[in-house]
Amino acid sequence: MAKITWKPGTMVYPIPAALVTCGDCEENYNIITIAWTGTICTNPAMTYISIRPERYSYDIINKTKEFVINLTTENLAKATDFCGVKSGRDVNKFKEMHLTPQKASKVKAPLIKESPVNIECKVEKIVPLGSHHMFMAKVLAVNIDEELLDEKNKFHLDKAKPICYCHGDYYGLKKSLGHFGFSVAKKKKKKKRKK
Repeated sequence: MAKITWKPGTMVYPIPAALVTCGDCEENYNIITIAWTGTICTNPAMTYISIRPERYSYDIINKTKEFVINLTTENLAKATDFCGVKSGRDVNKFKEMHLTPQKASKVKAPLIKESPVNIECKVEKIVPLGSHHMFMAKVLAVNIDEELLDEKNKFHLDKAKPICYCHGDYYGLKKSLGHFGFSVAKKKKKKKRKK
């Protein structure tokens, strides 16, 4: 297969389409759609979000040093897009998208009740990178919907129908292609039927 070389760009796709909430009181609560987010470290648990300084949420997070990453689902696809194209300077995104702000356990920024997973974060460092500044943060708490746990307390995010973003489009995730370690796992022997 032939390759074509393009100019440098961010081509690590698909990526998350997360709703990040911020604010320390109801009057300044806001939601911003973030695709530049991910894991930095396991222990301590750390994550990041990258935001353009001209975005409305930038100043709120820079001041409060807190935010919540709310994972998105197929049911939240419209809200995810809306919160990425509309500014909190002009509209109350919670009201416009009929989303419910919920009290967090460790930060003042609200959770989105309709999101299956809410990750409460405290900013440790802000790194100016160019078009975006990276907010490196410690994870203080993770909130999950109980209905996504099975009888053995195993978490099943797939039941919430998560979405991702790829080259301008939102996609659902259809099926598992294998669990971690499946490529080296020993095959289970079939039990012989008794005659």
